[in-house]
Amino acid sequence: MTLIRVAHSPDSDDAFMFYALAKELIDTDELRFEHVLSDIESLNREAFEGTYEVTAVSIHAYAHLDDRYALLGSGASMGDGYGPVLVARKAVDPDGLAALKVAIPGRLTSASLALKMWNPALQTVTLPFDEIMPAVTSGEVDAGVVIHEGQLTWQDEGFHKIVDLGVWWAEETGGFPLPLGGNVIRRDLGDEMCSRVAALLKESIEYSLEHREEALDYALDYGRGLDRDKADRFVGMYVNDLTVDYGERGRKAMHIFLDRAFEERLIPKVPQLDFL
Repeated sequence: MTLIRVAHSPDSDDAFMFYALAKELIDTDELRFEHVLSDIESLNREAFEGTYEVTAVSIHAYAHLDDRYALLGSGASMGDGYGPVLVARKAVDPDGLAALKVAIPGRLTSASLALKMWNPALQTVTLPFDEIMPAVTSGEVDAGVVIHEGQLTWQDEGFHKIVDLGVWWAEETGGFPLPLGGNVIRRDLGDEMCSRVAALLKESIEYSLEHREEALDYALDYGRGLDRDKADRFVGMYVNDLTVDYGERGRKAMHIFLDRAFEERLIPKVPQLDFL
């Protein structure tokens, strides 16, 4: 038996994606998969140590990690005309943005990188993603970037939208999706093992899409308060054709995102994009 630890966020979309592996519904031969759940910024930090064989990471973080990890060709989370949302308690004068104290869900998240591209003058502080909306409500911060399920619930909480970074990015790039997260695999596993694991992860995603209702039943346990309709919508936003395979459009989006970040000196280099 060979153990492969797969680390990912405890979200409905990731749960949906890995349903077949978690429930052993596909043949993995002698490979055994252990799922480790943690928030994305923690996973980014663990990846610097090479802790897990397979892990979800922010595309922002991957710019620092390509020497140790290869990017898999499936498992992408992309905001296709939607994405992280910058919200405030009340409407904000665009001329006053530079004076705002803005909470972000981690320095290495793609949400924080997109925010810097949108407005580099913003003053930011880092908070756990699930503490951002409460911090905005309490006045601890003036505004915050919401990710995960918060992208669907911020209106219900009475917040005002300043910008949807996925909408902004699509307008900036002529319709390309905003790269947010991806799955990576440790290079020291070797080419053959990396290819085997890549194929199984892709098969798991395809299984869930082909057995949507049962996979959604499983994912609801990770929906953090979402009802079935909203969970279904959220899963559809981040587990779709681009998740099965980046394809030409997804790969182009990755290059645009990372090239621009490098040009603006927000990342140290453009990482190697393997798409295994």
